[in-house]
Amino acid sequence: MASTETTTARKDTGAVKDTGAAQDLAGLEAGLDALETVQTARTPLRQTLVQKVLPPLTAVLLVLVVWQGLVSFKIVDDPSKLPSPSAVWGEVSDAWLQGTLLDYIWTSVSRGLLGFLLALVIGTPLGLVVARVRFIRSAIGPILSGLQSLPSVAWVPPAVIWLGLDNKMMYAVILLGAVPSIANGLVSGVDQVPPLFLRAGRTLGATGLRHTWHIVLPAALPGYLAGLKQGWAFSWRSLMAAEIIASSPDLGVGLGQLLENGRNASSMSMVFLAIFLILIVGIAIDLLIFSPLERRVLRSRGLLVRS
Repeated sequence: MASTETTTARKDTGAVKDTGAAQDLAGLEAGLDALETVQTARTPLRQTLVQKVLPPLTAVLLVLVVWQGLVSFKIVDDPSKLPSPSAVWGEVSDAWLQGTLLDYIWTSVSRGLLGFLLALVIGTPLGLVVARVRFIRSAIGPILSGLQSLPSVAWVPPAVIWLGLDNKMMYAVILLGAVPSIANGLVSGVDQVPPLFLRAGRTLGATGLRHTWHIVLPAALPGYLAGLKQGWAFSWRSLMAAEIIASSPDLGVGLGQLLENGRNASSMSMVFLAIFLILIVGIAIDLLIFSPLERRVLRSRGLLVRS
């Protein structure tokens, strides 16, 4: 009799455990389903304007008000040091009417994007090799870190001497500034890949290039993307430094050369125009290219929920 009761109690306990396990499994499946569910509801236009458009516009208006106040109340009463917003807008209008404003922007943007794409083609395989081959990492890793910390303006004089005053010099400076950042970003991303992912890939038969393409690169994508953003920043800075220092009729007038022309003419309104255009291009590239990529990567990993 006691044995029968004991057996019954064990069965009841086992049933309770099975029920609890089933509930845990159901909860886990529900969580995974929620993670994988893509919210297709579109954000209302008013909410988008309030959350994403209004804050930067408010900041810009605040800067303009403070700027105009410094000029109007003669806190800074020397136009050669701080021009008024209207004077800078006059420079914008003159450049637009003369048909040179878009030329300034396109000259620099085309160089910057092409140089960045070249750096991407070189820096990506270099970063993979450094990350995966221990001997090469020991030999080249410190050099890449040193090159990344070296100011890009230091490359302009030797590039001019080696290549002359042409676009090859510009692209060389961009590559020397951007490639180390892209490679180091990818190395950092590969270092953060969980070893379990690598072992699972090999177990499933992914080896060689397939292992790199299907396992390593997707897992290292967040760090790689951070390296790309930093690489673009370094390439844009390198280009501006090269355009400021090296001037030639064959090179045309980019934003950096426009800034230098303003300095030579002692025209602060032209200097401010060049600074604002450089800033606007940098912000536009980030908003149009890197921010959407970053959101897509985060959303694919369940780290960002579309609101």
